[in-house]
Amino acid sequence: MLAEDAAGHLLGCAPCYVKSHSRGEYVFDHGWADAFERAGGAYYPKLQVAVPFTPVTGPRLLTRPEAHAEAVRRGLADALARITTDNGLSSAHVTFLTEREWRMLGGRGFLKRTDQQFHWDNLHYAAFDDFLARLSSRKRKTIRRERKEALSAGIDVHWLNGSDLTEEIWDAFFAFYMETGSRKWGRPYLTREFFSIVGTKMADRILLVMAKRAGRWIGGALNFIGSDTLYGRNWGAIEHHPFLHFELCYYQAIDYAIAHKLRRVEAGAQGEHKLARGYLPATTYSAHFIANPALRRAIDEYLARERAYVQAAHEELAAAAPFRKDLVEQD
Repeated sequence: MLAEDAAGHLLGCAPCYVKSHSRGEYVFDHGWADAFERAGGAYYPKLQVAVPFTPVTGPRLLTRPEAHAEAVRRGLADALARITTDNGLSSAHVTFLTEREWRMLGGRGFLKRTDQQFHWDNLHYAAFDDFLARLSSRKRKTIRRERKEALSAGIDVHWLNGSDLTEEIWDAFFAFYMETGSRKWGRPYLTREFFSIVGTKMADRILLVMAKRAGRWIGGALNFIGSDTLYGRNWGAIEHHPFLHFELCYYQAIDYAIAHKLRRVEAGAQGEHKLARGYLPATTYSAHFIANPALRRAIDEYLARERAYVQAAHEELAAAAPFRKDLVEQD
């Protein structure tokens, strides 16, 4: 969707997809679809404004950095609603947008939704032990034990990037992805070709953390490198070893962020188990335009309760953070 002035100059845009399902979004509306269809409605197709398969917060209504940028964003928001109704779509969904966009859309008739992820913040650590020093003694000992046990079967960990990302490496990682994805989620949606394409287009922005035992690759975690953040995406393994998941996905990501002076690690969607590993709760945002008035009222009532729950859970989890209380109070 493009916003242009009278002379045809591009002022803003938004990436839109017309979808016949809700897979790969990480903001779950399957229950809304089921309820509407049981009542005789058609929830699909719907309009989605998102980066596919990517639960990463960022601007979704894109504008030039000029004085009228906010007016352009409001115009894009209103156009989303018009496009939805004019084309007989049930709804428009803007996911993992910024809080500023979320508030603006809420003021223009979109329903506001929140959820939660877990992020690790780099407080200018020079080494992993500096991070551990900020944790309570019990949590510190637990992490050290987990890291030791994860590699106790003679496992070596390798960071692969750029020219390291050969087709042989992607073959190995795809096997991990399919094995763990099929067992855990039931329907892995990324194809083998996807990994070749992204490895060609974004090799310098990929960190593949790979585990090797007895001369063969046995597991790995895929990360994308942003300007100041490491984004954890997919992981898999063909051998089970205690705590290997935590080592490859969480602790190695922290090691990499410290070594490369990145500000944050976002370890993907969900997972309260990340809290004990130093990843703290962070709110994520989505906005939803629902065309049908009755469905809109029902979802609006539901989201009011859900937002309250997310806020209460955030506060409870933040209070249970593994950091030393004396250092938290000083901060």
